[in-house]
Amino acid sequence: MEIKFIESQNKKEKPFDKPLGFGKFFSDHMFLMDYNPELGWHDPRIVPFQNISLSPAAMVFHYGQEMFEGLKAYRTPDGNVQLFRPQKNIERLNRTNERLCIPQMDPDDVLEAIKAVVKVDSDWVPYEKDTSLYIRPFIIATDPFLGVKPASNYIFCIILSPVGAYYPEGMNPVKIFVETEYVRAVKGGIGFAKAGGNYAASLRAQKKAHELGYTQVLWLDGVYRKYIDEVGTMNVFFVIGDEVVTPMLEGSILPGVTRDSVINLLKARGYTVNERRVSVDELFEAHKEGRLKEAFGSGTAAVISPIGLLDRDGEKIVINGGEIGEISQMLYDQLTDIQWGRAEDEFNWIVKID
Repeated sequence: MEIKFIESQNKKEKPFDKPLGFGKFFSDHMFLMDYNPELGWHDPRIVPFQNISLSPAAMVFHYGQEMFEGLKAYRTPDGNVQLFRPQKNIERLNRTNERLCIPQMDPDDVLEAIKAVVKVDSDWVPYEKDTSLYIRPFIIATDPFLGVKPASNYIFCIILSPVGAYYPEGMNPVKIFVETEYVRAVKGGIGFAKAGGNYAASLRAQKKAHELGYTQVLWLDGVYRKYIDEVGTMNVFFVIGDEVVTPMLEGSILPGVTRDSVINLLKARGYTVNERRVSVDELFEAHKEGRLKEAFGSGTAAVISPIGLLDRDGEKIVINGGEIGEISQMLYDQLTDIQWGRAEDEFNWIVKID
């Protein structure tokens, strides 16, 4: 793939002397590629970060045909830059595309595009501990047409954002509200896809949780309203007795890259991991019996986010005394050591930026 490059003539001041937060700052360049039925995916280019001009009738605005991904680039101790399991994100990108009737992309081209734009803006990868460069690939339908059908024309774009901790609490355990009124997804829907509609559907419950003083919501299944799906925008794990349990993938749960990494890491360290249905009743009963030892979310943005408290309709349980658990801390340390190049990559997960 031959990628054209137009260098920005108005470089921004990098925000490294400020708290980065998450998703507030953007680098100097972005990657673009177009699709139409005659040419397929074509015209790959890296251009200055800029607004995208679309018709008000563009189908993405009216029917929500769009998808996105999220991964990170990390600065290693020797100053180099690397990616963590980008092939898994690209696999998921194409699964989402299939579900949303968006044309498939060549995985090698997507990886090349990610590496190319990160390399161009490699000086935007921060050096501070626990910071990284968030990579956001996305696809939008651009046909100027009012009518419900798959679009014929699309834009693929990659933007970059230097980031710090996703949650203000950092690694401190968060308080979670068990959502019993709203649902996020059901089997047969798009819960397993990285699509904006999933997140739009979550906003009302998230707003309610924030108003009550909670960081996120724990989603229950949309049929029985008792089995756990996810926590906020993350997969979720529970240490119950001598096993680590996480909800099984049944089509309503995002198959997270960090989730898969956690499962592989735990098994390699000798832990028993079970992917199965977990009811909220089981959690609260396990807590009463003293068997609920830890709970944590996993995702690209926060890596590992320990859960210190769950509130179900006013019934509150404190997990592990509200402190970070041993397994949560181990997973965070070992995953981030691999991601930032501080430890050996025994799983062959790292892709270096040449």
